[in-house]
Amino acid sequence: MGWNEWIRTVEVEPSLYAADFANLGEQVEALLRTGTRVFHFDVGDGHFVEPITIGPVVLQSISELVHSMGGALDCHLMVDNPVRHFPQIARAGGDSVTFHFEVTHDIDATIAAAREHGLGVGVAFNPETEPEYVAAIADNADLVLCMSIHPGYSGQEFMPNALDRIRRLRDSLPSHIHVQVDGGITNENVRSVYDAGATLIVAGSAIFAREDLPRAYRRLVQALA
Repeated sequence: MGWNEWIRTVEVEPSLYAADFANLGEQVEALLRTGTRVFHFDVGDGHFVEPITIGPVVLQSISELVHSMGGALDCHLMVDNPVRHFPQIARAGGDSVTFHFEVTHDIDATIAAAREHGLGVGVAFNPETEPEYVAAIADNADLVLCMSIHPGYSGQEFMPNALDRIRRLRDSLPSHIHVQVDGGITNENVRSVYDAGATLIVAGSAIFAREDLPRAYRRLVQALA
């Protein structure tokens, strides 16, 4: 399977960076039973972004559960050297990797390296990078991730200029490449993000900061209707 099978009309992706790791398996299972198709898994190396976040050991601990219930794991590599992480992510059960435009000298070669490991692939870019620059070199990717916050920390507010960048990205990409948005998603802005052109919408605090995770996920999905 791949992105065209994982995405229905639009997917809300719970960001596991914001999860309660003492109860990670239970939270993942509850969201799968509520209808979650794809989980967002952030990897930070302490260089490209300041925090050192979760990695392949945690990924492996949940991948069997996710796959047994028909889900997928979308791994966002906020790292300086993404290619060196592809084998570990694939072995741990990751389904797709997204690397950053800002740290990659040869986009096509990096995409090819990910595909050698059977991974889907995305290209992410930070708020300071022009969407058109990325769209021009991402035609072999499955998705392009427009950051609506600065990567690294969960719980930041959605940047006001992000909607314009999402629209510009969508207008610049071929229709078969999906637009993903990550950062500051709430019940109040999720529909605007979709209307701007995103079909993959990552939500962390909007889900995991709530006591009832399934209800929080459903509220985001309902806000898209």
